Amino acid sequence: MIQQLTLLFIGGTEIVFILFVVVLIFGADKLPEIARGLGKGMRQLKDATNDIKQEVTKSAKESNVIDSDVVKDVQQEINKVKDDLEDFTGSLKRNK
Repeated sequence: MIQQLTLLFIGGTEIVFILFVVVLIFGADKLPEIARGLGKGMRQLKDATNDIKQEVTKSAKESNVIDSDVVKDVQQEINKVKDDLEDFTGSLKRNK
């Protein structure tokens, strides 16, 4: 059985076509800069979510309002977002 590459409901042929158009528009020399910019943006997003999580936890501890069920629910939602983000950016990461 032949497995098809699908990303966000886009097949392999569409991905190749999109990459071809991107190379035509930006040029091959600009692609590393674009990827680097996307990586920095994703890192800033991750850092911002961690900062928000720490601030909420700190505030809840100071106010003695920590409810373990709420904390677990928030942690599950954060983990879902992280997993979705990793699934999305997985194809952008380089293999070393």
